Amino acid sequence: QVELAQSGGGLVQAGGSLRLSCAASRRTFSSYTMGWFRQAPGKEREFVAAISQSGGSAYYGDSVKGRFTISRGSVGNVVYLQMNSLKPEDTAVYYCAADQRIGPSPAYFEYDYWGQGTQVTVSS
Repeated sequence: QVELAQSGGGLVQAGGSLRLSCAASRRTFSSYTMGWFRQAPGKEREFVAAISQSGGSAYYGDSVKGRFTISRGSVGNVVYLQMNSLKPEDTAVYYCAADQRIGPSPAYFEYDYWGQGTQVTVSS
């Protein structure tokens, strides 16, 4: 069992940046694949990014490639999502997710553990 606590998010103008954080409760955090997903009102949950247990491999959804960066903190049980060049269409609730059994995956149903979600709103 692992608990994920998210922080960051908020309101930003188009073109701006935000960083989301996701802190895990377990010391074995490094054995978990981590992912970020988002869900806008009336839309399905969308894959944003995922990172391997070691942090050596990262994958991104097509809509965020080149703008978002997922990373694991060098100290502590934290994963980050750095979001640059934000667009109004990035507006959504963002969720971090973790799973110990899989490699980086864009399939939300493969992740067992989820953060509480955090709102990101990008104004035009």
